[in-house]
Amino acid sequence: MIYEGKAITVKALEGGIVELKFDLKGESVNKFNRLTLNELRGAVEAIKADASVKGIIVSSGKDVFIVGADITEFVDNFQLSDEELMAGNLEANKIFSAFEDLEVPTVAAINGIALGGGLEMCLAADYRVMSVNAKIGLPEVKLGIYPGFGGTVRLPRIIGTDNAIEWIASGKENNAEDALKVGAVDAVVAPELLQAGALDLVKRAIAGELDFKAKRKPKLEKLKLNAIEQMMAFETAKGFVAGQAGPNYPAPVEAIKTIQKAANFGRDKALEVEAAGFVKLAKTPVAASLIGLFLNDQELKKKAKYYDEAAKDVKLAAVLGAGIMGGGIAYQSAVKGTPILMKDIREEAIQLGLNEASKLLDKRVSRGKLPAAKMAQALNAIRPTLSYGDFANVDIVVEAVVENPKVKQAVLAEVEGVVKEDAILTSNTSTISISLLAKALKRPENFCGMHFFNPVHMMPLVEVIRGEKSGETAIATTVAYAKKMGKTPIVVNDCPGFLVNRVLFPYFGGFSKLLGFGVDFVRIDKVMEKFGWPMGPAYLSDVVGIDTGHHGRDVMAEGFPDRMAVEGKTAVDAMYEANRLGQKNGKGFYSYEMDKRGKPKKVTDPAAYEVLKPIIIEQREVTDEDIINFMMIPLCLETVRCLEDGIVATAAEADMGLIYGIGFPPFRGGALRYIDSIGVAEFVALADKYADLGALYHPTAKLREMAKNGQKFFG
Repeated sequence: MIYEGKAITVKALEGGIVELKFDLKGESVNKFNRLTLNELRGAVEAIKADASVKGIIVSSGKDVFIVGADITEFVDNFQLSDEELMAGNLEANKIFSAFEDLEVPTVAAINGIALGGGLEMCLAADYRVMSVNAKIGLPEVKLGIYPGFGGTVRLPRIIGTDNAIEWIASGKENNAEDALKVGAVDAVVAPELLQAGALDLVKRAIAGELDFKAKRKPKLEKLKLNAIEQMMAFETAKGFVAGQAGPNYPAPVEAIKTIQKAANFGRDKALEVEAAGFVKLAKTPVAASLIGLFLNDQELKKKAKYYDEAAKDVKLAAVLGAGIMGGGIAYQSAVKGTPILMKDIREEAIQLGLNEASKLLDKRVSRGKLPAAKMAQALNAIRPTLSYGDFANVDIVVEAVVENPKVKQAVLAEVEGVVKEDAILTSNTSTISISLLAKALKRPENFCGMHFFNPVHMMPLVEVIRGEKSGETAIATTVAYAKKMGKTPIVVNDCPGFLVNRVLFPYFGGFSKLLGFGVDFVRIDKVMEKFGWPMGPAYLSDVVGIDTGHHGRDVMAEGFPDRMAVEGKTAVDAMYEANRLGQKNGKGFYSYEMDKRGKPKKVTDPAAYEVLKPIIIEQREVTDEDIINFMMIPLCLETVRCLEDGIVATAAEADMGLIYGIGFPPFRGGALRYIDSIGVAEFVALADKYADLGALYHPTAKLREMAKNGQKFFG
């Protein structure tokens, strides 16, 4: 053994060839933490000191190659001063450069995922052999930063500027075929031939058949582009990427600027340019939010895993109520491999559900995301039925009928009578209490909420709602089924609206107040979209459905009368009474016309303003900042209340619920992180400025206490 550590070992194979193997003890994956980096330095020094070494294979002892840097360490590192962070970054880069400068040929054998620092390790090798199953990429922009271990320097010099910009600015994972096409790897082989393929390359390099020094040379020099080529490549890319990323995500454009600045330098100076830009991005609130999101997501996955042991296997599912929602649920279950019965009382509803599922499948096939054979398989896994005949074998039922407690109770009681005793029943209600629905059941311990968001195939969140009598097996099985469907489940406790809708309605309450003061809804939409929401509140109301919003608002007002009940007629009432129901009937706040692709396109409609005239109580001057505060303060305060009331267990789950469930701007990190970014004391003072608007704007006693003690929700 030439070197032995807790993350890396170096041992002799044959004929002077050694294997540098990453295998981090006590972890399921390899990652670059302080320990691994220090051991890489030690391993390189040990190889350098051994004159018998003629070539090196870099491999992994895990299913993955290296998943990247240890994100948890980022958080601590990013608290350092600019100088310290820059020095630490350059120190790490010296280790990769020392490996790259070894006097012998090096080959990376990529057996599985190599992302971020994992791919940067491979780029420092002379040759790369990739398993056909592996994936590689530099996803750092998704965390609000860019590659910091030489990725912006080596990748453009290996695969060309245009390809490198596309890989780095998109942050996507690339399969073996695409990696080979652009020259990111030198060979692609079957998994069982990986070691042999790497050995073959290194032997050919040792024999002089391959010139490894010539292969390495471009990585050490400036980019092979003249001034005009540089200008064309970088300026076009910056314009295009800025348009795609939008103003709130600076990392992709900064990455291009860094490649451009470093284009005329050799490796070492180029790495300094990379480090300076990396430090700048690391200190942005966007990076703090997106890294926080990543860590929250990890916490959610850990929590969901905790339920695995108590969960029962779901071999067959059922959805009650076809239509668009039922069809979406059936599609999601079938495409992820769980057969599902789709029951309705009307043949036309069944047709609608099947059409929805086949439309979604068709879209995936036409985009090349799904082979046609898989589409047939998924469609066959959806079994339409008008009766309960096949329900004896069902493991879990999702009830998705009309949002009416009496109808839901009747349907749930009926299905309970035909399924096996231990089948789990769930309701896809968005607002009705699970404990209330459970009163109709003989086995309430087998029942909980399973709230999907529309459109089901796109929205990642599922709220799993624990009623007063919901048993652990019911919760665990529902969580496991949601995960199997490719969703992110969050377990919440029962209350009107649960987490997401309970928080969303105060946001709409702020919108309603603005309309009452005569503020133009088009202006409100523009301000909130600029703030980072995917759509403004008027447009969102139309997409959700004015009737749905109207019903939900009444449920919430009954549940929380002190702050959600309103006197007099609101904008939603006026729209509802005028039968302007939004996209579903072609007119709401906006009118809708079909565009060329057959999608509804919004246009302003003077008639909507006429409908809203009677609800204006006074004309008030408000700034854009007021608009943001009118809407965000109630949303944030309700999130705080959900946490304090134990509806949601942690700040991380609360924030992720809003990001995954209603499209809260990810670069702001969620409602509680947004409060943190303003400062808890500053947020309380801000809310107090709007106190005359009512109880929705009044901070809780506990939040005032946090403000007084200088506490935060995170860190």
